[in-house]
Amino acid sequence: MKIIKSVKEMQEFSESLRNSGKKIAFVPTMGYFHRGHLSLMEEGKKLGDCLVISIYVNPTQFGPEEDLEKYPKDFERDRKLSEDVGVDVILYPPNSEMYPEHYQTFIDVEGVTNNLCGLSRPGHFRGVTTICAKLFNIVKPHVTVFGKKDFQQLAAIKRMVIDLNMDLEVVGIPTVREADGLAMSSRNIYLKEVERESALSLSRSLKLAKELYENGERNAGKIIDEAKKFIEGYPHTKIDYVNICDTITMEDTEYLESETVIALAVRVGKARLIDNYVFGEPLDI
Repeated sequence: MKIIKSVKEMQEFSESLRNSGKKIAFVPTMGYFHRGHLSLMEEGKKLGDCLVISIYVNPTQFGPEEDLEKYPKDFERDRKLSEDVGVDVILYPPNSEMYPEHYQTFIDVEGVTNNLCGLSRPGHFRGVTTICAKLFNIVKPHVTVFGKKDFQQLAAIKRMVIDLNMDLEVVGIPTVREADGLAMSSRNIYLKEVERESALSLSRSLKLAKELYENGERNAGKIIDEAKKFIEGYPHTKIDYVNICDTITMEDTEYLESETVIALAVRVGKARLIDNYVFGEPLDI
């Protein structure tokens, strides 16, 4: 397994792979791996001849009051887990490689980022789409793999790839969960023991929404109200948003007619957790 820190070295390595007819699969990450990250890598192994991952905590997607400085990091642990999965290359660049002096170019994907986390985390998606575009230009992958846990992020990346005519396939895979249903996240380590049960309110509220839908409810407001009431019944919870949106536009919808997703963001103690469910799909909780 190679560890590459230089943008130029990564580009040259990728170009040599492409010239030899190899298919490159890419998984961008911020490190501190859990089972969800590893599932993305396992999917990448199936989709390409060479699996490249990046480990880079991107400062431009964090707001001034967010957890950039405290974001968990353990490169040696991540390196070992990557090796066990069969990763071929880790791109591990310093900030000076990604945002050199006088850097001033950013990408805004409008529309799909104007709701949900785009409202509560101003500038977040500008940072996400910018760093992903840069990583795609550096790694030159044929296919990239993202988790569906951050559904809005996946929608934004897909929109950017289409709108900018990137020659790249974007694959989304289902959310990986703990045995009790909690969506896996690097931020779960922030949860205190007494808050863990409250964190389960997210996945359990999605199960409630699924049951309401399967029993014929199509009024988005009614489903949202029930989900909010359920979450608020747990201690240590503070709802950021509970919305039901069109899966393509990410705009709120009043009735569940087209394909829709219920998306949640809830603070449980110091941890800001997100989860979602696309109506009509399975939900293993």
